[in-house]
Amino acid sequence: MNALDWLVLLGAIIGIAAYGTWRTRHTDKLDTYLKGSRTTGWFTIGLSVAATQASTITYLSLPGQAYENGIAFIQNYFGLPLALIVVCAIFLPIYRKLGVYTAYEYLGKRFDARTRLLGAGLFLLQRGIQAGITIYAPAIILATVLGWRLDLTIIFTGLVAIVYTVTGGSAAVNLTQKLQMGVIFGGMITAFVTLLIKLPPDAAHIAGAMGKLEAVSYTPDLKQRYTIWTGILGGFFLSLSYFGTDQSQVQRYLGGERVREGRLGLMFNALFKIPMQFFIVLLGALLFVFYQFQPDTPAVFNQTQWQRQIAGPEGAKFKALEEKHAAAHVDKQAKIRAWAAAHQGGDAAAEAAAHTALRAAQKYSDAVRNEARAALYTADPSAKKTRDSDYVFVTFILTQLPHGVIGLLIAVMFASALSSKAGELNALGTTTTIDLWRHFRPLAERDEPRNVRNAKFFTAVWGLFAIGFALFVSFAENLIEALNIVASIFYPALLGVFIVAFFLKWVRGPAAFWAAIAAQLVVLAIYFHGNIAYLWLNPIGCAACVVFAVVLQAVLPSRAGPAAA
Repeated sequence: MNALDWLVLLGAIIGIAAYGTWRTRHTDKLDTYLKGSRTTGWFTIGLSVAATQASTITYLSLPGQAYENGIAFIQNYFGLPLALIVVCAIFLPIYRKLGVYTAYEYLGKRFDARTRLLGAGLFLLQRGIQAGITIYAPAIILATVLGWRLDLTIIFTGLVAIVYTVTGGSAAVNLTQKLQMGVIFGGMITAFVTLLIKLPPDAAHIAGAMGKLEAVSYTPDLKQRYTIWTGILGGFFLSLSYFGTDQSQVQRYLGGERVREGRLGLMFNALFKIPMQFFIVLLGALLFVFYQFQPDTPAVFNQTQWQRQIAGPEGAKFKALEEKHAAAHVDKQAKIRAWAAAHQGGDAAAEAAAHTALRAAQKYSDAVRNEARAALYTADPSAKKTRDSDYVFVTFILTQLPHGVIGLLIAVMFASALSSKAGELNALGTTTTIDLWRHFRPLAERDEPRNVRNAKFFTAVWGLFAIGFALFVSFAENLIEALNIVASIFYPALLGVFIVAFFLKWVRGPAAFWAAIAAQLVVLAIYFHGNIAYLWLNPIGCAACVVFAVVLQAVLPSRAGPAAA
């Protein structure tokens, strides 16, 4: 990065944060601080919903996921539009009718205080963890490839988000997310256009021949992570949990003057989300094609730690692996050209033979890359903190884009981290204030200035917690999968409680509470001891909670409870 890149980066990140802080510095009404301005329009709500969900992990990790495994991850979102329709029809009107600040207030009104605290606790646990992952994701990658200190990168990103989120609450989050999404769209479109210019004319055919454009799998195998069944069923329940019960999303669409604004904002995401995700996974698949024709394509994209081993005592071993990969890469290039010639020649038999040879060469090249990664992880266990695929897109940015654009794309990574983290911190602070503090200090409910101060304090505390978590975390998963796995562990029982609350009016608080506990234990047991794709945890956990609630309500002593809301 040169001076121009730094100017673009700091101008985008510091400038937006400073503007949001200044514009919302006088936000002192609890309703505005927690829900945002009543004048917030549907488009701002829609962008805020999208920005809170699409963290840096989406833009940094997802292209690498597609580079390695093709665009099949897109199936994860097939159930999302239907889930958003359900949220618009059922969840949103109930929340707005009751005038709640958090989704868990509804559980208190429908069941009892214990169930409300359980719902809030599950949210705080999983979202607190995810807030740490959100800040860790860009920091570990950028610190590695740019030579920055990891701890300082984490602390800087976290403190910037804390400052403007604490200052302006939801109003600041909505304002800055709209500007940050502009930076994100501009940067990603620039990267995509630059990549298209550099690709050969038959790039799509090559990606298809090498298995990177297989978007849909109909296999009934429960162990396969991404199929049309996990996407429609698991993705539906995961999305319904996220948009319907996760306060970081609920808080985004509770603003606005009417229910209509929230509904239009959610429908914007129903129409926008799958095309946006497809654009990103397609970028990753095309990056794969691009690197097939680069003579210096690395065996390992985490070149900082790889070169450290080259210069170390085992340098000869790593150089030999590098040479082995280079030879395999040259052979694969020859097989690609042979297949392309047969494809263009229209000889079906020759094309089939060339395709078989190409897939064999690709399989061998992948095996060499896996061998190189295993050697790196053995020599330097710290390299296991992320998947090598998480370095694919940032490597392209730093080596293939012109200066200025590099700064813009690095700004995209930080802008997406800040926008998602701000939404999370805002929700964590709100839930702690409304569902915990005011529950144990009921007399404080009418003291609005004190509630605003407490909300700011708890927002800052959660921000510091996220920074601390990020300083010590590490993952064996691709980062975007790590987020979804955490959600799939904690969301299902929470969603089950809300389903019971909405549709099983005869079920009371004690049955709902213990059903959620039992369902959470079932999900944990399946995750740690079962052998199925993690997306299946969502419908299984939700269904278990509903079944347990019905059974427990039948066997537990009848108790009076709050009227069905």
